[in-house]
Amino acid sequence: MHVRNSAKAVIIMDEKILLIKKHDEEGNYYLFPGGGQDHGETLHEALVRECIEEIGQPAEIGELLYIREYIGKNHEFSSKHSDIHQVEYYFACKLVDGVYLNQLPANPDENQIDVVWLPIDDIFHYNVYPKELRHHIIKLARNEKSPVYLGDIN
Repeated sequence: MHVRNSAKAVIIMDEKILLIKKHDEEGNYYLFPGGGQDHGETLHEALVRECIEEIGQPAEIGELLYIREYIGKNHEFSSKHSDIHQVEYYFACKLVDGVYLNQLPANPDENQIDVVWLPIDDIFHYNVYPKELRHHIIKLARNEKSPVYLGDIN
């Protein structure tokens, strides 16, 4: 087994956050745009590529906000994710084109059904993963500090 690196975009505009919407046998859920780093690729290169694939346009990458580990055997989906260990790097990002055009990209993720702007104040009403990160997004929107390293959270 190996540890996988992943880069994620935190895109906030007008008190809303841009997330990808997915659907599986358990219903709808929301994830931050981004994904796995390929061999020979920087985290920034991975994030730009993943944003093009998942939201249909590149992101301008800013500062590193959070580092989250996900050790699957320790969380609610342990039966499916027991062999997963991933380190996720969350970056503050802006859309290069300034706005999201509200259309599914040409190469969406498996189970991806939409890209949505969710009001940050309502983030706890949605099934956003990682769930613990919702607290930190609220703090970010209020200009409050959070630690960079969040540990093994879900």
